Amino acid sequence: MPEKEVIERAKKEKRAGRAPGTQAGEFVREEIHKIRRGEHGARSAKQAIAIGLSEARRAGVKLPPPEKGKVSEKTRRSAERAYEVGQGKRAPRAPSAKRSRAIKAALKREPTGTVSREALAKQTRAAAKRRTAAERSAAAKKAVRTKGPAERRAAARKAARTRAAA
Repeated sequence: MPEKEVIERAKKEKRAGRAPGTQAGEFVREEIHKIRRGEHGARSAKQAIAIGLSEARRAGVKLPPPEKGKVSEKTRRSAERAYEVGQGKRAPRAPSAKRSRAIKAALKREPTGTVSREALAKQTRAAAKRRTAAERSAAAKKAVRTKGPAERRAAARKAARTRAAA
């Protein structure tokens, strides 16, 4: 169950006109913190992100499920159900206590190093590589349009630091 502050931050993002993916980012961030705190683990950075996205959909973020062929059919159906619950098109089912305990126990056995800075950086680079140069360029151009002057300055400084480090 996501914390109240997470939902509030996501709502703030929505009011600011941010994309659903950005709103969902708050839930993903919270999931990563949970794993880092040792509440449970994850098999991979991808799994941690997936859990966060699922929570976001259930909380009402208008993040549509992935298209056919992008992920496995099982994952897509699961995302579809979470989305419907969040949009009020399907009644949320109370999870069975036995299943809930089993899931928690399974996640507790998983490693926590999967959300280290290195692991997340590796995941980010892999995700970026799957996009074409044109897609990455379009995303960067959109970011420039949607960022305010202060955010743009911060991003430029970060880019300069990254270039200096490389």
